[in-house]
Formats: sequence, C-alpha cells, structure tokens
Amino acid sequence: MTRRARLTVAYHGGAFHGFAEAEGVRTVMGDLREAIERVVRQPVSPVGAGRTDAGVHGWGQVVSLDLPDDVDLADLTRRLNKMCGPAIAVRDAAFTDDPEFSARFSARWRHYRYDVLNAPVHDPFLADRAWHVVQPLNLWAMQLACDPLIGEHDFSAFCRKPKVAEGATVPSMRRRVMSATWRPVPSGPEGLLRFEIRANAFCHQMVRSIVGTLVDVGLGRLHAGDIRPIMLGRSRQGAGQVAPPHGLVLWEVGYE
Repeated sequence: MTRRARLTVAYHGGAFHGFAEAEGVRTVMGDLREAIERVVRQPVSPVGAGRTDAGVHGWGQVVSLDLPDDVDLADLTRRLNKMCGPAIAVRDAAFTDDPEFSARFSARWRHYRYDVLNAPVHDPFLADRAWHVVQPLNLWAMQLACDPLIGEHDFSAFCRKPKVAEGATVPSMRRRVMSATWRPVPSGPEGLLRFEIRANAFCHQMVRSIVGTLVDVGLGRLHAGDIRPIMLGRSRQGAGQVAPPHGLVLWEVGYE
C-alpha cells in the first residue's frame, strides 16, 4: 500500500541544470528521485510545483509522490538530507489526507523573490545569490512600474516563446499576478533590493524578464509608463533584458 506524501524542498541551483529531470544533465529532481528510490527501494514518480531554470534557487519548492505507507518520514528526511546535502535540503515531509494531491496541479499560487545588489562594489557573499547592478537604480520608478502587472494579463512580452509542433495549439500566456513589489532588504547589506511577485502560475523566464525590464526602468532606459504598452504589444522584443538566474528563488507555493 502507498500513501501520497508532500515534501518541502530547498536547493542551491548553481550546481544543477534546472529543477525538472532532463536526460544527460544533473537536475534537482533527478538527484532527489534517485536518493528517494535508494531509501525506499522501489521506483517513485515525484511531481514538482514549479520548473525552475538552471541556476535558479528554491526555498519552498513542493514535491508530491506516492510512498509505501510504512515509511518513516522523519528517517527518510534525515537520510535524504545526508545523501543530497548541502545543495538540496528536505525541509519538511508529511503524508497528505488527499490521495489526489498534486504539488503542481493543486497549487493556487507561486511566490518568487529576486535580489539585486545595487552598490558600487560587489559582495562576494552574495555573488551567487544576487544580481550586482553598479549604476544607481530609481527604486520609486521600479515600484511604480509594478502596478500594470497586477491582475490577469497576457504576459507574452515577458515569456520565452514555447516550442510547439506544427499545427499544435500555442499555450496561453495569460497569468494572474496577485502582488508585485520592490523594497530594500533591512537585514541585508546597503543597496540590497528585493523584488517579490506572486501569481497563479508563471511561464518560462517570466519573472527574470519582468525583473530585467523593471531594472531597465530603474536605470532610466525605460519609463514606468512603458510597461503597459509593452504588455499589450505581446512581443518579447518590446521588453527589456532578462535578469540572470542566480538572483531568483522560488520562495513559497500556496495551496487551499
């Protein structure tokens, strides 16, 4: 007999070619699945809440899977952390009461954070966790530029165009953004800024494209009033740069 389990997983994305499994490269899910199978001694089919890109980190990634109902989850967590650490950590593990629970399809929202160090000199301790931008940023303009993002929109301008077979239906790029904001990080070094965004779902490179475009606003290359026309244009060429992956963290996933 098996039961549906839910794991909360953190990882440093620097050593991995993304979260989802891919043939021939090291991924977070690949390492985690192999470790779980070694412990439970049977194949498992884990499902993740989000597919983060190469170099992107996770703090609140959620994984669902079926496990033998006699598995000691505390022992499983301890053994997985020993096998997968320090790059991967299982922060929590529990059996669910819902046998249909899916980390991906049961999720109601995903919450990402992106850190930018806006300072003349780089910080070696943030080199793998924040995008270093030397030129001064206008934080007020960047925050103002967040307003048009709120609500349900077509985010094609901020999404990498999906590859589809000839004649196949192109997936919708409509997403519902619940919140988006910039703020200084009080506990961090001077100049550390944090962008936070929550939405029902995200398309490929959406957060990084939004961050890069908002940083262009902060640099004066674009104006806050340009964001809505960029969105309505639905063209990736109309948006700004794509922010590097290492500043991005999948922070939390919400469920009912």
